[in-house]
Amino acid sequence: MAIQPWNQWYHIMCHTYGTWLPGDPRGFRTRHHREHCEGDYKNPPAPGVHDALWQRSQDLMKRDPVHLDWPQRQRAVDEIVRSFAKWKIELRIISVDNIHLHLLARVPDHNPRHWLGLAKKESSAYMKRDGLAPPGGLWAVRCECKPIRDSAHFDNTVRYINDHGARGAVVYSTQSPGC
Repeated sequence: MAIQPWNQWYHIMCHTYGTWLPGDPRGFRTRHHREHCEGDYKNPPAPGVHDALWQRSQDLMKRDPVHLDWPQRQRAVDEIVRSFAKWKIELRIISVDNIHLHLLARVPDHNPRHWLGLAKKESSAYMKRDGLAPPGGLWAVRCECKPIRDSAHFDNTVRYINDHGARGAVVYSTQSPGC
């Protein structure tokens, strides 16, 4: 049985197109863990173990990876905040750096992938219209959604996302407790 999130809060993460591929030397997870990878970004696999898979993943890409500069990060945050507000999904904090998006949102219908998918689509479309996104959009397919377990996990996640600002991310935070 899936974990029920505390007060319907989810930590939602995704990355930009082409920046974290199967076979990546930093570690990786394939969808549904179809291919096993020892390690992760904190403890990467041994060098060279997945080089062939990583090369194949790069060869299959239809365009260059997307790395966001500062104006693109700011605009992406603005568009995602606007999209979540339009759909009445409460957002506590969001950060966007050159390749990652992290956010903490209350999702009453327990379908955070759907709502982030809409926000990613809208942000890419509006930014493309204004010359700030490449053809094909900004974001990789899918996202990871972790249910928040309790108030301590909520507070830790807020701090974790906020700390990305010190590493170059644009951070937007509501100051309401949101609980």
